[in-house]
Amino acid sequence: MADAAADAPEKPGPAEFRDPFVRRELTRASIWLGLALLIFLTGYLAQPLLLIVGALVFASMLDGGQRLLARVLPIGRGWRILLVTLASLAFLGWIGWLTGVELANQASALRSTVAAQIDRLGQVASQYGLLENQGGLANLGQQLTGSLGRLTSAVSTAFGAIASAFLIFVLGLFIIAEPRLYERGLGWMVPLDGRARFYETLERISWTIRHLMFGRLLGMAIEGVGTWLLLTLGGVPLAALLGILTGLLAFIPNIGAIVSGALILAVGFSAGFETGLWALGVYVIVQIVDSYLIVPLVAKRTVDLAPALVLGAQLLFGALFGLIGLMLADPIVAAIKVALERSARYGARDAAAEA
Repeated sequence: MADAAADAPEKPGPAEFRDPFVRRELTRASIWLGLALLIFLTGYLAQPLLLIVGALVFASMLDGGQRLLARVLPIGRGWRILLVTLASLAFLGWIGWLTGVELANQASALRSTVAAQIDRLGQVASQYGLLENQGGLANLGQQLTGSLGRLTSAVSTAFGAIASAFLIFVLGLFIIAEPRLYERGLGWMVPLDGRARFYETLERISWTIRHLMFGRLLGMAIEGVGTWLLLTLGGVPLAALLGILTGLLAFIPNIGAIVSGALILAVGFSAGFETGLWALGVYVIVQIVDSYLIVPLVAKRTVDLAPALVLGAQLLFGALFGLIGLMLADPIVAAIKVALERSARYGARDAAAEA
């Protein structure tokens, strides 16, 4: 028996990669290990990845601007990109100048006004027996005013976001200068038989982001300027600062409108009941124009995103990745939706061809 066992043929061991079973199991293990590593790297490198996504969004905005200029200026693409870039820098410089010392002082006044309104609301609630004590509301007020202080500080100085904005700006310029180069680089990682569809999907995503950002910028301009002029007409204090905050917060759908509305109402009612009603009317008018004119027009031209889907994505991305995740949630969801729709369309087309 011992001699028979000794004479039996040797079987491949785990180090023998030529064995089909070993290769199959190694392939499975590599796939699961790769997925785990991808998930880990995505979480660990979330901020750099979001900066890259922000650069792609910025590049699509520059591309949309140069395409608009192409309709009226018969000059080269490089010159159009330069003009759009200089216009963007000039606008950012104007915002920085406008949010200088004067609006920094207004930001402090805005914080004090909101804090006073929260205290007044707590007193009224206590008088009617809605609150046994003001401790909870006071703590909430301190948290809100603390957050507001950080927000107004960011608007007034913007020092905390300079590095990220600079990286997004530089990366966006590199991408828009040679977009085909990066498209071919991504396409190289796709199998040959699927590259044509990949390029088509990428082009559709780029088109969607361009139009989505154009609508976003249009809404920001209308909300910011309209709020500024109407609040000034009604004698509401801090109208310039509220207009800028409303325009900037309009970049974040749903949540931005809630925050800007709370600020407008707090400042308006601090100046009197009639002024508060005027501020309320201004907020309602601006939001109606944005919700029933700008948003439907953009959705009709690009991709129709359900409000609950956008809000849920904002909450999720904001909790996971912070402010930059909150700001980029909308274009990311739009890109994912376009990719899924294209994949389903190609799948249906292949099934019909096989039938």
